[in-house]
Amino acid sequence: MAKISPLMLAPPLIFGAFAVMAGIGMFRDDPDALPSARQGQPSPPVVLTEFPGKTAFTDETLRDGKVKLVNYWASWCAPCRVEHPNLEALSKEGIPVYGINYKDKLDNAEAFLNELGDPYEGIGRDEKGRMALDWGVYGVPETYVVDGDGKIILRFAGPVTQRVIEGTIRPALEEAAGR
Repeated sequence: MAKISPLMLAPPLIFGAFAVMAGIGMFRDDPDALPSARQGQPSPPVVLTEFPGKTAFTDETLRDGKVKLVNYWASWCAPCRVEHPNLEALSKEGIPVYGINYKDKLDNAEAFLNELGDPYEGIGRDEKGRMALDWGVYGVPETYVVDGDGKIILRFAGPVTQRVIEGTIRPALEEAAGR
């Protein structure tokens, strides 16, 4: 009888371990969702640079009793361009949308809004990304549903599409409104 070398067992064992990990990953609630330590927590302080010619917003704005969206975006971000018409549509529906321009040049950000429109009820600039760190932003675009008390109900990473609006954003807005 031939003796089996431990090296011969390594490939099937490694393959088996990967298969088990893949199987576990398939049964997670949302495999595309990034974790958010801020969800269910009060929104961090608003510390923004003024966006000239635009209405600013503050901590008090996020705690004004109204449900709202907070959207991190940048002119250099292609997915931000994709989601922009959807943010405008939500704004036209009467949903307050607040924008945070992330690590962007002012001229480029102004050109972006001049070209595509401005859905933001209030806007500010996070030039160095410090506020984004406090909010747990991985990258742009990211959108938060915030209830009237300033609590983060949902963090969505990625472009807000029609599918996301119907399946993710609207249910979170309803939850926030029901609080």
